[in-house]
Parts: sequence; structure tokens; C-alpha cells
Amino acid sequence: MSSSMNARYSVRVPGACAVAFLAAFGALISSGCKSPAQYRSEADGVAAEIITHKQEEALGRTEPFTIERPEDTLRRRLFLDQGLVYSSPVAIDTSFVELPADWPEETAPHEPHPVREVTDEDGQTLTLTLFQALEVAAANARDYQAQKENVFRAALALDLEAQAFRSTFRGLTNVIFTSDLSRGSPDNYVTSATNVSWSQLLASGATVTTGLALDLVKLLTGTRDQSLGITSDTTISVPLLRGAGRRIVMEPLTQAERNVVYAIHDFERFKRTFAVRVASSYLSVLQNLDQVRNAEENYRSLIISTRRAARLADAGRLPEIQLDQARQDELRARDRWITARQRYESALDGFRITLGLPPDALVALDRDELDRLAAVAREALDEVDDDTPAPENDDFDELGVDAPVRLVEPEREGGPYELDEDIAVGIALENRLDLRTRLGEVHDLQRRVIVAADALRAGLTLEGSASAGQRRGRGTAGADNAQLRFEDGVYRVGLFADLPWERTAQRNAYRNRLIDYERSVRSYQETEDRIKQDIRNALRNLQSSREAIRIQLGAVRIAERRVESTRLFLDAGRAQIRDVLEAQESLITAQNQLAANLVSYRVAELELQRDMGVLEVDEKGVWDEYDAAAQRSQEHN
Repeated sequence: MSSSMNARYSVRVPGACAVAFLAAFGALISSGCKSPAQYRSEADGVAAEIITHKQEEALGRTEPFTIERPEDTLRRRLFLDQGLVYSSPVAIDTSFVELPADWPEETAPHEPHPVREVTDEDGQTLTLTLFQALEVAAANARDYQAQKENVFRAALALDLEAQAFRSTFRGLTNVIFTSDLSRGSPDNYVTSATNVSWSQLLASGATVTTGLALDLVKLLTGTRDQSLGITSDTTISVPLLRGAGRRIVMEPLTQAERNVVYAIHDFERFKRTFAVRVASSYLSVLQNLDQVRNAEENYRSLIISTRRAARLADAGRLPEIQLDQARQDELRARDRWITARQRYESALDGFRITLGLPPDALVALDRDELDRLAAVAREALDEVDDDTPAPENDDFDELGVDAPVRLVEPEREGGPYELDEDIAVGIALENRLDLRTRLGEVHDLQRRVIVAADALRAGLTLEGSASAGQRRGRGTAGADNAQLRFEDGVYRVGLFADLPWERTAQRNAYRNRLIDYERSVRSYQETEDRIKQDIRNALRNLQSSREAIRIQLGAVRIAERRVESTRLFLDAGRAQIRDVLEAQESLITAQNQLAANLVSYRVAELELQRDMGVLEVDEKGVWDEYDAAAQRSQEHN
């Protein structure tokens, strides 16, 4: 070991004074510490307060908001109650995940769940109505949770920006034992330093910082002297040109506040879009189920038709070739039935994933939802009388065959949401949150242009400082304790200038902000144009779907009557089996198309409300539809 060595390390210092000091030091450190759970709770409280305030600003209302998942989610219950297969407890819930021993949060341990194969006896199928599916999606869907977390993150970012303008206190304490062996005999001493500071950034850009430092040095060998040092420092810095002014200084905080508002806008828009997507998927699955039902009825009917054809062929009343045609159509019907079942099951699996549920869960949809939809559509659209010919042929008997054909345009009014185009566009422009966001971004870029222009200016800072007292170390251990004597302090005032001779980066940044501003204006214009296009398309879809429903209602009844009549004619020997098969094919096609049109019309209603920005969705994911009747009443008044 070298004879010249300076060993500096922290150890337990002998002596009652040192031990007491270390004990006080440890107590001071412990008193200022919080557990990770406490910090997490504090962050949750701050974010919740910010979100509540910004909801009122962005939406004019507040609603409960939390990113904490329910303790007993439907996904978790399905895994446990139905015994679904999984590869790891991670697939079930975070509460089942095995955590490291040093995990900072306290969690209640769960018993591992055994892996079992799913059978019909493991649990009963859970049937969800449309509104229940919306609630399940809001509680379990992964992208829904991610959107909520985006709002939460924006709130935490705002809190961090606001921290720069709060009074900030910092404290640092250290105790060091030093054994200096460089002089032959050990020179042992203890030094302690405590530094406390306070700083404040003002909206004008001025910064105030003040600090107090306490030093304690104690010799453990030789004279065993000890001395206390104390110093105070205060600095005030005031920008006079670049970086001065509330608009410039507060810009990061202002943008963070706007980002929270935009995140809330995005989440509200997402809720509406997501609710329509869930409803569309739900009705699409039921449409597939209806096709299964139609394919099954068609298959049964063709089996019966084949039996009839076989009896007629045995009696010599039907050629063998027509019997073969019946058998071929029966086989095609079986293939269509199997394909429809597989398509339905695949669609149902995809819908379960949309809800955030495992695809093998025993979850089904309410079969009556499509029937209720059909009943409402028939009532709303004035159920057609299929004995009435199409409008173009109303005067057929009077006009004759050679009369000019008169095509009647579809009616402009029908369902409750088929509003006047200008009214619907006006509602959308007033309520669309994404349009508000684009407008806010235009103002954001205006502020950024101003900030970028400020960076081109010269820097001129007025700074003043004051300090008093004395520090203590090994060399001053024998001195008297220091005192704060402000009459003996040191005071400075300075003016610092940064001339704008080199501003290439700032110049380019300023030009880029101007480009960004022009882009934001174009983005706003495009968003508004797209909104108008969406509304116009949604109204067209409503109109075409309504007319399609009217047509298909009549087509189904005509096809049903045709099937019945061709069967009677076949029994009477006045029709061929091909006529029966074609009539049956027309019936299943009309039935499937009617279900598709019913779904299309309902989805078009929801999409129009979504695109107008009036489809309200609460925190549970359930919508409150727009009162179109009240709007029509206002139009007439």
C-alpha cells in the first residue's frame, strides 16, 4: 500500500456525538421518504383532479374516470368459471401473474388456477344483449383501456410542466468519515453538510433561488476541535429580451394543458367510434346467425322437395333428371348451411376478441336483437304492402304497355335520422371534437411561431446575487462557529448580453414553424371537408338502405308466395322441379339480403350520429342516442 493514501469512505463513527448525529441523519432521511404505493396514489389523485377540470373545459360536463381495471373482470370470470385453456396466468389477469420478490406494490396472492379442457359441463353460455356487450367492451377491450391511459398520461405530463412554476424545495444531507494516512499518523475527522434550497420560476421568466448550507466538522484525533459553518445565497435572474414575457415562458405549460384537452377530445371521439364498431360487429354476427337460420330452413325445405320429387318420380309423374336436380340442390343447400355455420362461428370469435374476451369463451349474443331491429324498422318505415306495384307502374292499367316509363326518385324523408343535409352538416361542424382539436392546433402553431420568433432576438439578462456566512472544512475545524452577518455579505448585480450573431438553427426553426402553421390550417380545412363528406355519405346510405329494406320486404313476401305456389303447381303437375328450386333459391337470397339491409340501415343511423358528434357515450360504454324528433320539431318551427 502506498505511503500516500487518502481513504474516504462512510463508516459508523465512534463517539457519542457522532452516533447521535448519524441517528438524527437517518431519522431525517426516513421522514422524507414515501412508499411507491403512496407515490402512485398521489399521482392518481393529481391526474384525476386535472382530468375532471379539463373535462369541464373540453366537454362542458364531467364523468367518472379511472384507469384502474375492475378487480373482477368478465375475462377473469370466464377463465375461472368456464375453465378455459391458457398457457400462462398472464392470460387471465395481472392479479394472477407471479411477481418478483422485490416488487414495489403490495398485492394479494392468488392460488394458481388449474388448466382444464372446456366442455359443455364446465359452465353455461353467457348471452349478451347489445347494451351489455357495450359495457363489457368498455371494461375489457384492450384498445379502450389504452385510450384511457393516453388521457391519464397527458394529465401527468401537464402536472410535470406545472411543477416548473411551483415553489420547489430541495434538501441534501451527507455525513462523511475521513481517515487521512498520508502524514504517517492517522488524521480522522467527520464532516457533515446540509443544503436546503428554494426556487421559484415566475410567469414573467424571472427566477428566484435561495439556499442555506450548514457544515459541521469534528476532529476525532489531535485537538478534537469542531466548528459549525453556515452560509446563505440568493440569486435573482430576470430576462429582459429573449425568453421574457408570459406568453413565451408559459408556452410549455399552455401546450401541456391543450394536450390534455385534445386527449379528452380523442377519447370521446374514440368512445363513439368504438361503440358504433361494437354495435356494427354485434349486428354483423347476428346477420351471420340469421343466414345460418335461413340456410337451415332452406336445407330442410329442399330435403322435403327432394322427397316429393322422389315420390313423383316413383309414380312416373316426374322425369329422373328433375329428381337429380333436386338432389343436387339439396347437396348445395347442405354445403351452404355448413359454410354459414362456420362463417358465423368465425365472426363470433372475432367479436369476442373485440370485447377483450378469449375467443373460446362460452359467450353468445341475443338472437332476438335482430328480430327487434326488424320490427322497429318495419314500424318506422311503414311496412310495405307487396300487393302494391312499384311507383313507376302505378298507372299501368290506364296507361298501357306503350306508355312512357316514369321513374320516381326515392323519398328524401323516411327514418327519424334522415335530416336535411344542411342541418346535419351544421350539427356536425358544431359538435365534432376532432374539428375542435384541429382548430386548437392552428392556435398552438400560432403560439409556436411567436416562440420561435422570440428565439431570434438577443439575450439580455439582469442578474443579482447575495451571499453571507462561511463554510467549514478540515482546515477550519479550529475556527469559531460561523454566523450569518448580512452586513458582511457579498452582493453582485450583473447584466449579461447574448448578441444574435449566429442564429442559423433558430432561423430554420422559425421557418419550419411557419410551414407547420400553414399545414395546420390545411389540416383543419381537410378535416372540415371530410366531415361534410361523411355526413353526405351517411345520409345517402340511410336513404339507400331504407329503400332497399322496402324493396326486400316486398321481395321476401313475393318469394314466399312463389315457393308455395310452385309447390302446389308441382303437385298438380303444372310445374317442374326446377321452378321449385329457383323459387327456394330466390327466397333465401331475399331473406339474407333483407337482414343485411336491416343491419346496414341501423349501422348507418349510428354512423350518422357518430359523424355528427351527437352520439353520447358514458363511462360505461353505453350510448345515449340523439333526439332527432326534437331537431325535426325545431326545423318545422
